[in-house]
Amino acid sequence: MTSNPPDDHLVLTQNIAEWRRYLLRQSAIQEEDADELESHLRDEIDALIGAGLAADEAFLVATKRLGQIAAISHEFAEVHAGRLWRNLVFSPATSSASLLTVLLLALVAAIAIKAPLLFGVSMASHEWFFAYNISLFCLPMLAAYWVIERQLGQRGWLFVGSCTLFAAIYMNAMPWQPGGDTAVLAMLHLPLLLWFMVGVTYSGNWWRSDAKQMDFIRFSGEYFIYFVLVALGGAVLTAFTIGIFSFIDIDVEWFASQWIIPCGAMGAVVIVGYLVGAKQGAIETMAPVLARIFTPLFTLLLSVFLMVMLVTGKGFNLERDVLLGLNMMLILVLGLVLYSVSSKAPAQGPSLFDYLQLLLVATALCVDLLALLAIGGRILELGLTPNRIAVLGANLLLLTSLAGYAWYYFLFIRARAGFVQLEQWQIKLIPFYVAWAAVVVFLLPLAFRFA
Repeated sequence: MTSNPPDDHLVLTQNIAEWRRYLLRQSAIQEEDADELESHLRDEIDALIGAGLAADEAFLVATKRLGQIAAISHEFAEVHAGRLWRNLVFSPATSSASLLTVLLLALVAAIAIKAPLLFGVSMASHEWFFAYNISLFCLPMLAAYWVIERQLGQRGWLFVGSCTLFAAIYMNAMPWQPGGDTAVLAMLHLPLLLWFMVGVTYSGNWWRSDAKQMDFIRFSGEYFIYFVLVALGGAVLTAFTIGIFSFIDIDVEWFASQWIIPCGAMGAVVIVGYLVGAKQGAIETMAPVLARIFTPLFTLLLSVFLMVMLVTGKGFNLERDVLLGLNMMLILVLGLVLYSVSSKAPAQGPSLFDYLQLLLVATALCVDLLALLAIGGRILELGLTPNRIAVLGANLLLLTSLAGYAWYYFLFIRARAGFVQLEQWQIKLIPFYVAWAAVVVFLLPLAFRFA
């Protein structure tokens, strides 16, 4: 066996330790499973080093041969299905550390949204204060959870603390006009910037890695779906709470609206992040299935919408709410495509679902083009406003994203490019999404004097 420099041995030891820690975050895998897998990994590395590879090269090749962590976790989940959910919530490591941490942070988020009451600031009397700060009550707590979970130390705390403090000062010190265009736009786009902060802490020291960015994209897709499910469950629970107490003529609707719903929503933001992170890679079945169900439905919806527009000759009603709804629909379609791309194994060839994805992207691209023509005409006719600039920029970004997806999907289906080009395309766009959100939050208000 060729010898390696001491530094190489140290780096190899650190890589294996980090690989093991990441492996143990999968709910289907316990310590004894990790011991067995690590033994196989070390044997493979020793064999590769003996064949002449450097230590870092041997580690990469060995982990690739052993299999992706998600695939390994799938195999263990199938073998140990009975213990899967027990491990998710009640494993020793989880119950003693991660679960306690996430519950404490969720409690802090729930308390944070009611803390302004101590200063006489309530949701009824200061609704715009809560609108400006709603994402600041919860997303920093989710980012803090990943700082602890990823062991990012002082740098992680400094990053989250400085981002949160800057956003809080900006949103509360600027001369916003309640209900003004720039105030509403900043309120809607700030969560995107804070979600990027969550992404950096979730990815840890590997943020610049394409694989970790893809992992965060998958996390985001799973998070959205599970948060919706938790929110629906919370709505049912709240309705039952109000209904049950009404049987004995006690009105608790005020308590539900002022305490249960806001505190529960803030805590859920943190808890859902923990659940998705713990469950990811174990039995990721729900989100891909939902993506496959809704892809043809959205394709049908947009196709019919386009045909009706062309037949009736009706254009878009360019009221702010209509444009916001249209953009939300296109963003939802883009998110559906984005998650579908991130959940597909790169080695798989084109399938019927990929053709459906291409059709969905093409129809969404046509809708976006028509919207851009309408927005451009409106700007030429009536001039620039914060809303029109924000919508124009968002639609241009959507157009670029969808056009790239359509092109790379076409090349993939025609076997002229691999699926990895699609993945790289969506990773390249992340900085542009964040940059445009920053423009809307910070520059547009200054340009229009916070009108």
